[in-house]
Amino acid sequence: MTGTELGFSEFMAARWAPLFRTAYLLTGDQHEAEELLQSALAKTCVKWASIREKAAADAYVRRTMVHQLAGRWRRPIREVATDELPDRGHAGGLDVRADHLALWEEIRRLPPRMRATLVLRYLEDLTEEATARELGVSVGSVKSQTHHALKRLRAALPDLELQP
Repeated sequence: MTGTELGFSEFMAARWAPLFRTAYLLTGDQHEAEELLQSALAKTCVKWASIREKAAADAYVRRTMVHQLAGRWRRPIREVATDELPDRGHAGGLDVRADHLALWEEIRRLPPRMRATLVLRYLEDLTEEATARELGVSVGSVKSQTHHALKRLRAALPDLELQP
């Protein structure tokens, strides 16, 4: 294993979550986002040695994802008419959307610091230490705010599965 491969592996491990979030926001579908990101990272891996600014590798991957999607948008959609509609197998994601809407409504009701702590920890995927630095508080405060925020959300939404 060369130093270049190790550098890319470290980049991929460190930046997977934020890049996946971008891919998800671009596609709106978890599986499509995974495929899009994996494809973009594969292309980035091939070009890794020629990327001079490794700090700008995020931008390279994002640009690759957007270019891949743009290629899909330009391709004509070929529809095949059939007598039967395909089986969806689920409610089209509406049940998940309803849960997300209820969750976000409750998150909006949280005090600003609790809300900020949850967003930084779980949406921006920051560590407790990084969240504490961003908020200008101690790590213990981040842990406490996270605990109390999740406790409130669990009480407000008992049917929703919130991981401890």
